[in-house]
Amino acid sequence: MMNTFDQRILSFITNLKFSGKLPADISLMNPYQSNQHVMKIVRAFYKQFYNDNSERHLILGINPGRLGAGVTGIPFTDTKRLASHCNIILPEIITHEPSSVFVYEMIDAYGGAQSFYNKFYISSISPLGFLINKSGKSVNYNYYDSLALQAAVTPFAVRALKAQLAFGISRKKCFVFGTGKNHKFIESLNTKHGFFDEIIPLEHPRYIMQYKSKNMAHYLQKYLEAFNSAD
Repeated sequence: MMNTFDQRILSFITNLKFSGKLPADISLMNPYQSNQHVMKIVRAFYKQFYNDNSERHLILGINPGRLGAGVTGIPFTDTKRLASHCNIILPEIITHEPSSVFVYEMIDAYGGAQSFYNKFYISSISPLGFLINKSGKSVNYNYYDSLALQAAVTPFAVRALKAQLAFGISRKKCFVFGTGKNHKFIESLNTKHGFFDEIIPLEHPRYIMQYKSKNMAHYLQKYLEAFNSAD
């Protein structure tokens, strides 16, 4: 095993491979191979916040989006939050992702990036993303939007989750972004494989920002109460 948490993460993401058969209209998004800037960013980020052997709680999203982790390689972190909260500048590209806005509002309320990332590790049940072409434009596609894609993703998701548990992840609680299909899928995997004692679903940041932004304070408090229960 690698010595520190960040080294384990970097080894994992640099060796990510998806071998499933994708539906004909879906393409794979692997920022760790397709973007020349990403590995520089992720090395700086994970060294800054994970250069230790502390145990952490896992948070699982759906799959990377093209304006967040699809550019930075860091889940729920667009280039604006990367600069403002992590002091990592990517001058070549500027991205704004609503999910990232909510997550970093929550991180601020928790006590800041250093405090939060010392306790938690954010990933996705599919650590690689998917795109679909619509009217000549590539847009985000979730693994559960197609039964064929979900079936193709399942073995990959199980392998990826097992690999990440070896980083030093607590098995007591896993937090899930998404109270619907993502939660249901992760619960089914957990029932079969027994990864965690408890799965705690939270409304997805994108859903909150798109439909419930007037109630952001309520959801921030709900997140904080959930994460404080992990201490």
